[in-house]
Amino acid sequence: MSASRAVRRLVATGLAAGSLVAVAAMPASADDGHNRGRHHQSYKRVVLGSIQYNSPGRDDYSNRSLNGEWVEVTNTGYRPVNLNGWTLSDRDGNRYRFDYLRLAGRSTVRVHTGRGHDTRTNVYQDRRTDYIWSNYSDTATLRDDWGRTVDTKSWGRDRDHHNDWGRTVDTKSWGRDRDHHNDWGHRR
Repeated sequence: MSASRAVRRLVATGLAAGSLVAVAAMPASADDGHNRGRHHQSYKRVVLGSIQYNSPGRDDYSNRSLNGEWVEVTNTGYRPVNLNGWTLSDRDGNRYRFDYLRLAGRSTVRVHTGRGHDTRTNVYQDRRTDYIWSNYSDTATLRDDWGRTVDTKSWGRDRDHHNDWGRTVDTKSWGRDRDHHNDWGHRR
């Protein structure tokens, strides 16, 4: 075998081996981490904010009283998130579905129980006679358009971790006596 033929075989073998290594490594090197889970990461930026589960004043079932009950949904990221098809629900299965809402980066939308005209910062469930959130104990759950849970917040008696004052220690929960609990003690 001549020297030039041996060199050509070595070069061909080296190129083939290099090609195999490149093909095997391509999926890892093609994704530099900037796009990994981008769609799912946007969900991590959307969280439940403040919750007014007990409207101020008497529960007289007026639209004003119903709209005094609300949940805030906040986009903590810098990029907008399309909430079309997302849902907000309580423990009893009452569900609000977001339609045509693009939540801008670093912004909040407040979801009211009663009737009103939807804006970028306030949307309405259009309930006429029923409160959604229990004054005693409930859970708000935010789900994406695939039904995956994005965030939850709970409050009230059914929580396991209370301090001596009836306030929940968990930062995503509220105790019965905190925030806007009324003195009538009835469940809505």
